[in-house]
Formats: sequence, structure tokens, C-alpha cells
Amino acid sequence: MALVASEVDVAITGEMFSAPVGTTAPTNASAPLDPAFIGHGYCSEDGVTEAWEDNVENIVAWQNATVVRAARTESLVTFQTTLIQNRGSNLELYHPGSTMETDGGSGWMLEVKPANSDPRSFVINVVDGNTLMRFYLGNAEVTERGEIQYANGQAIGYQVTITAYPDADGNLMVKYSTDAAWGTDIAGGS
Repeated sequence: MALVASEVDVAITGEMFSAPVGTTAPTNASAPLDPAFIGHGYCSEDGVTEAWEDNVENIVAWQNATVVRAARTESLVTFQTTLIQNRGSNLELYHPGSTMETDGGSGWMLEVKPANSDPRSFVINVVDGNTLMRFYLGNAEVTERGEIQYANGQAIGYQVTITAYPDADGNLMVKYSTDAAWGTDIAGGS
């Protein structure tokens, strides 16, 4: 096994985008996104967290009460972030089913409705220098929302948890990268 420091990536920056389900999906890590994808701007310093939750049921044999196999009964992936750029698309994402409108004068208003299902496609770009990773969730939605705190000295943030569901091809997500190390040990690399 080789110790290669250049294969250690750091999520220095990035951005999250969303679009209606069915929007043309990206096919690699660096090509421009379909114009229907809207950028959600700055996230808090915590970045974006990918979390997996798997439920596994042990199958126990009658003989000696031995576990002979395990069956995965559930697999769930979520992404959590706090959006700190105060813009209409972030408020609409945080309040699923509510739409930003003009107030008829010089401002804007959001009539907040009870949350409803608002499935979207999401793209999360992660950048480390010249290396780009792109995660595409073809069918996902906001399933949890954190508290909004209005306080002096800190950004107003909209914490959202996005849950991915299988898309038309059965994928929860597709991960792309421009990092050559992703192919190391796979395509004849060392």
C-alpha cells in the first residue's frame, strides 16, 4: 500500500444546487450544469455532511443461536447543511411548498404554508484546488429543518437535511470526480 499525500482531499469550498426532478443530470464532475439548477450560495463553516444510516437484521440459526447471516433492511443517505445566504431560493427550500412573491410594492413576501413534499434534483460540488467532486441526487427532498436563530453577531442560517430516494435508474446518488486517484487500484493503477 502506497502512502500518497496528494490523494488526501480537503473540502476547501463548494456549493449546493437544486432543480426540478427530471432536469438534465450532470454526466461528469466539471461540465456546466443545466441552467435550471439554482445555486444556494454560502453554507456555514460546517460545510455539508453526508450521513448513511443502514439497518441490518441478524439471521440467527436454531443451532447454537449462531448468527449465520445479516440482511440489510434499510439504507438511507442524507446531506445536512446550513445555508447562510439569505435569498428567496433558500427560503423556499427551507419552507417546502411556499413560494417567494413580490409584496406589490418594493419588497418581497413569503406566505409560509405547512411543509409539503417538494422533491428536487440536487448537485453538491466540493472543490480542493483543481480537484472537483460532484454528487448528484436525482430524486431528493428536504426532510428535516433546524431552528433559525436571529442573533447579533451571527449569520441567519437555514439548516436543512436532504434525503435521497432512488432515481429512475435506482441510484440514490452518483459521485463524480476529476481526481485521478479515484481510478488508482481500479484501472491498473498502483
